[in-house]
Amino acid sequence: MADQQPKEISGLQLWQWRQAAIHAAIAADVSSAEIDWLLQEIAGLDRLALRLESFKDWPQIQLQLPLEELDLLWQKRLKERLPVQYIAGVTPWRQFKITVSPAVLIPRPETELLIDIVVAVANSREEQRLQQGHWADLGTGSGAIAIGLADALPEAIIHAVDYSNAAVAIAQINAQNAKLSDRIKFYQGYWWEPLESFKGQFSGMVSNPPYIPTSTVQRLQPEVANHEPHLALDGGNDGLDCIRYLIETSPTYLKPGGVWLVEMMAGQADVVREMLQNQGSYCNIKIYTDLAGIERFALAQRW
Repeated sequence: MADQQPKEISGLQLWQWRQAAIHAAIAADVSSAEIDWLLQEIAGLDRLALRLESFKDWPQIQLQLPLEELDLLWQKRLKERLPVQYIAGVTPWRQFKITVSPAVLIPRPETELLIDIVVAVANSREEQRLQQGHWADLGTGSGAIAIGLADALPEAIIHAVDYSNAAVAIAQINAQNAKLSDRIKFYQGYWWEPLESFKGQFSGMVSNPPYIPTSTVQRLQPEVANHEPHLALDGGNDGLDCIRYLIETSPTYLKPGGVWLVEMMAGQADVVREMLQNQGSYCNIKIYTDLAGIERFALAQRW
């Protein structure tokens, strides 16, 4: 939400705002650490200046938005649980700074492991051919996965698809900021449909699709349920509508040996494994856990 027109205030003004914000955060049971992260992003302050409070004596500091607007947004963080990443307009992901808005999900740290899994498979002696060719990021959202793939697979072309025009626009900005837009092609559309001319040509497909059961979406933490796009969360009655569709349609687009990799919700691994087995087009089915030990990712390869 932060714009790019710097607004000058004194260090003392910002210090006073920070003190008040910290007290308000503690009262609202919100981590005060968010304030310093936010000020690093929108005021360019470093951790040392914040820890020592040395910025208090600076004659001027440039904010990316007026202090009054910052305060209003911080009040929304406390009262309405607006995610702090939407206030800053960015979030860290791998080595990148990803632009975000309420049009896209905020990329989670656990989703970074999708890229690590791709690298491990593509770097194996038997599968090095997967480092090249076409890869798809279906439901790209902010473009984080597409950017991670382009960075990890420098010889590949990445095709990123999202149903939301607003999401595609943000993903394009992120690819440009990462200096990877020359190797990522963006499409607005429904899953594989914009890529029909590439049937049978993909070395791999990666997706973090909607996988939350419809009845569960509104029970998620308010930062998610009230602010992140439900189109990117709601996976139907059992949460598996999109994963089921990707299992059925992907063999038409993947090369023999091509990778199929998705993120899923805790508790879905056994069902997803069974669906992959029953479809009949996949082999080398594996389930990977995230850093918390939750079965989070399903990997398969096309026969």
